[in-house]
Amino acid sequence: MEWLTPSFLLALLNIILIDLVLAGDNAIVIALAARNLPKDKQKGAILWGTVGAVVIRIVATLAVVWLLELPYLLLIGGLVLIWIAYKLLVDQKDHAIEAKPRLADAIRTIIIADAAMGFDNVIAVAGAAHGSFSLVILGLIISVPIMVWGSTLFIKLVDRFPIIIWLGSAVLAYTAAKMLTEDRSVAGYFHENPVVKWAIVFLIIVGVLALGYLKKKSGSVVSVNEHGALTIPVGLEKEAGIQPDDNFTASRDKDGRLVLVKSRS
Repeated sequence: MEWLTPSFLLALLNIILIDLVLAGDNAIVIALAARNLPKDKQKGAILWGTVGAVVIRIVATLAVVWLLELPYLLLIGGLVLIWIAYKLLVDQKDHAIEAKPRLADAIRTIIIADAAMGFDNVIAVAGAAHGSFSLVILGLIISVPIMVWGSTLFIKLVDRFPIIIWLGSAVLAYTAAKMLTEDRSVAGYFHENPVVKWAIVFLIIVGVLALGYLKKKSGSVVSVNEHGALTIPVGLEKEAGIQPDDNFTASRDKDGRLVLVKSRS
């Protein structure tokens, strides 16, 4: 892939967006792992933890880029990436990261946590790079400032513009569809039948977004059983901090909607 061609720039743009929606979450992990250190050591833990994490990420991503050249592995990677795109929309993030009081322990925690959480980023960036090592390196260079400094800004942006996550999921689904149709075992057929190829790409993107929307919608619906009891989805229960022994008072807002207010103990 030649530098500064439209295909190169489009692939780089995809990688940047993938880094934004996937690496931003890793920045939160880095901040959590270092939060119990003295202020003068927090920057050191974040810097060296990030360096270690990025080195592992580079090695893992380059290995995946090489592996994706083997027959059928692009198909497998594409299927995995479809799942990652869907999970991006429906997952509730729960960062159970233990803060370490010592510098070395905090650095080790950052590296291990990032390696464990970075699988989705590795697969996505490797798939979007289309076998280009230079794109992989550029994508990871871009992810470094996001991981170190971008967590707070990214959270604020997503809270204000939730469409960022939907756009990121669409890019992941697009990348997955391209991987599925460009595996060497099927690439010849799709090269001869581009209409079929782009129909599959379209269906995968729409399918992921539609399933994500339906899942999120079902997770916010409160139902009433035959005994008049409310059934609240687990995700909504956690988000609202509702416990089985909570008491509520009912009222209506100015639009006539029923409002339940949790009573203070």
